[in-house]
Amino acid sequence: MGFGIEMTILGLVVGFLVGLTGVGGAALLTPIMIMLGVPATIAVGTDLFYNAITKMFGAIQHFRQKTINLKLVKFFAIGSIPGAITAVGVLQLFENFFQNQESIIRTSLGVMLIIIALATIFRQIFDKRWRENRWQKKPLEEKKVLTITIGFILGFLVGLTSIGSGSLFALALLYLYKLKGSEIVGTDIAHALLLVSVAGFLHAGLGNVDYLLTLKLLLGSIPGVLIGSTLSAKVPTKPLRTILATIILFSGIKMI
Repeated sequence: MGFGIEMTILGLVVGFLVGLTGVGGAALLTPIMIMLGVPATIAVGTDLFYNAITKMFGAIQHFRQKTINLKLVKFFAIGSIPGAITAVGVLQLFENFFQNQESIIRTSLGVMLIIIALATIFRQIFDKRWRENRWQKKPLEEKKVLTITIGFILGFLVGLTSIGSGSLFALALLYLYKLKGSEIVGTDIAHALLLVSVAGFLHAGLGNVDYLLTLKLLLGSIPGVLIGSTLSAKVPTKPLRTILATIILFSGIKMI
């Protein structure tokens, strides 16, 4: 792609911000790559492939800690994986017949960024005030169809844009299921690993992954996440999350 050290620096900055604030990396990384001149299809495919590698480390740790609700992961995946496959198929269909794949991705990405930003701000405001609701009180078996449906819709959006595998599913986990904070994080990461792995390999099969670019991003993001995570206990992250969400919001508006 002709990109040098700037992609490693980008990975470092995004990794640092994710480690510091927990705000979704894809919501930051994909639009910046597109703005730097990476084609939208390559940006989405590369981000998904890169995400699959980074999520793997988190999922292993949470599996060891027993903070993953495996049944919930299964129900989400039953919906989300077909959703992601459908999205990649739709993109390929548009590429073959209408030649406007890039435009569809940019518009979808813009809408998703706005949703992610508003959801992040909403969570910042209401997270502590949220009371247990009737959906949280229902057993998982009664919410099986709802869970699979949410999985399909969000999986489709992730396959189309690469973003939302963490933040949107985390919101669903927070407000619809009765889980501990550590279980929300662990279940979210474990499911995201399955989803972005499938979507990433599908995009790779279509030639939408730049492996050298992935390597450059990882070289920066791994130390970035470690540094950010270390500082997160010492820095007030709530104002930073709100600032980042505002930046993501304006990026989304610019993409549409």
